[in-house]
Amino acid sequence: MEWYAAYLALGAFVGFFAGLFGIGGGLVLVPVLSFLFEVQHLTAQSNLHLLALGTSMAAILLSAVSSTYTHHSHGAVNITIVRTITPGLLLGTALGTLFASHISPVYLTIFFALFVYFAALQMLLNLKPKVTRQLPGRLGMTLAGAGIGAISSLVSIGGGTISIPFMLRHNIPLKQAIGTSAALGLPIAIGGTVGYIATGLTLDTLPPNTLGFVYLPALLWVALASTVTAPLGAKATHRLPLKLLRCGFAVLLLMLATKMLLKVLG
Repeated sequence: MEWYAAYLALGAFVGFFAGLFGIGGGLVLVPVLSFLFEVQHLTAQSNLHLLALGTSMAAILLSAVSSTYTHHSHGAVNITIVRTITPGLLLGTALGTLFASHISPVYLTIFFALFVYFAALQMLLNLKPKVTRQLPGRLGMTLAGAGIGAISSLVSIGGGTISIPFMLRHNIPLKQAIGTSAALGLPIAIGGTVGYIATGLTLDTLPPNTLGFVYLPALLWVALASTVTAPLGAKATHRLPLKLLRCGFAVLLLMLATKMLLKVLG
């Protein structure tokens, strides 16, 4: 039961910040799940990170639904962007999960940690890209979606760290970019979850209660809590000053990434 309590607490925390910032939550889920899976001795070290990636991506699926609904009720989801970029997102996530299953766990972990550093510094410094142009056409949106989807599936995020700056650069208002990013997390999570399930089904060394690279007990409790707290975070986006929360969350990300790097390099 103590593991279930840990999964519930993790899901509640991640769900709130996923709704608040329009991110999928994987930046926190993956390192914490990796730690919890290791302590439980669930699987071989070579599969730990992939199991955390797959479980995190599946958990994002449910929290994305609830946070998208809340942002949509505030008129903050640009349906045109969602419709035009989704085919590319699905293609990119499929390619990303396939690549993740064939890369060394050490390199995959290092890539994840470096990406978390990038995301944390982006939040900490509140870097905002200059508005340079309008949104590209259908081909350009598909290519952009493929890139966002591929990176998102490799690090198990809803894509907000990449999609929000992309939309801001193309003259989309911040709150609409956050709301639309939450909606984009849905096709990313669908493609990523299917990909990690499919690639994991080929292995017979994973622990019981798994579906591919998705550990079902963790998914159940994390998703249950995050589905409740994600709408609360989405509502808070429209009510709270985000600067202090953003800085605190960024510091947490830096600490988690540093811990992962020290472990894998050590």
